[in-house]
Formats: sequence, structure tokens, C-alpha cells
Amino acid sequence: MEKQHKYTLDMEWRGNLGQGTTTYEGYSRKHIIRIKGKPDLIATADVPFRGDPTLHNPEDHLLAALSGCHLLTYLALCARARINVISYRDHAEGTLLLTKDGGGHFSDIVLQPEVVVAEEAMLEKARYFHGEVHKYCFIARSVNFPVRCEANVRAT
Repeated sequence: MEKQHKYTLDMEWRGNLGQGTTTYEGYSRKHIIRIKGKPDLIATADVPFRGDPTLHNPEDHLLAALSGCHLLTYLALCARARINVISYRDHAEGTLLLTKDGGGHFSDIVLQPEVVVAEEAMLEKARYFHGEVHKYCFIARSVNFPVRCEANVRAT
């Protein structure tokens, strides 16, 4: 039997500037994401869609979710294999393609983790695990575009 985990949030649009959505230009894209027991997230649309460049947008959240899921899954694999990860940083990039019909989709995301492990003897397996992460990462398994990993792993 499969286990289920439910996730919930409440979303509130705060962009009515007095006339609702009577025009595309006449409202703010600002909204608040509330998840019980956690700090509120104030978000907006991406800049090309009239969003506030100082706030996060759904595209940012998707990129962060994929990068974070890769990190947490990778650390779990390493810990279980007794690979001591000393540090981990990622630079992630995603490409959103806009289509002529007004829609769009992500075509790919590239994760570029920089990982330091405690010993040279851990390097081979530490590198190997980056390729294994997507078998277990819930977020990467849920998207319909490639999530590539170009990891750089070194020992201290």
C-alpha cells in the first residue's frame, strides 16, 4: 500500500488596486502564500508579466524546489553511504519557452552543485550519487522536462 502525504496552503491575491482586473495593466500581481506554522511568502508574477522584480515568482519557486529536492536527496544518499559532505552549493538555471499562443513551458533546468567531501576515497561514489538522485527526488520525478545535473565534486 502506498503512503500519501498531503500538502496544503492558502493563497490570497493582494493586487486589487481599486478596479480589480478591469484591465491587464490595472492590477498588481502580488499575492501571499500561507502555510500553517511557517512564515508567509509574498510573491508576484515574473517581470515580463508585470511582476515586482523584488519578489519571488512561481518560476523561482519551481527552480528552488528542484534544487532543494536534489540537495536533500543527495545528502540523504551520501549520509546512508557514509560519505561525509562538508559543503554543498548549487547554481541552478531554468529555461522558460514562451509560445506563440500566449502559453509557455520550461524546456529544461540545469543544476550545478559544487560539493566538497571529507576524503578522496569518497569521490567516486559521491559523484555517482548525483546521477542517482532523480530516481528518488519527488520534485524531479514530477516534472515533464529534463532536469540535468552538472556537478563538481572534490575532496578537502
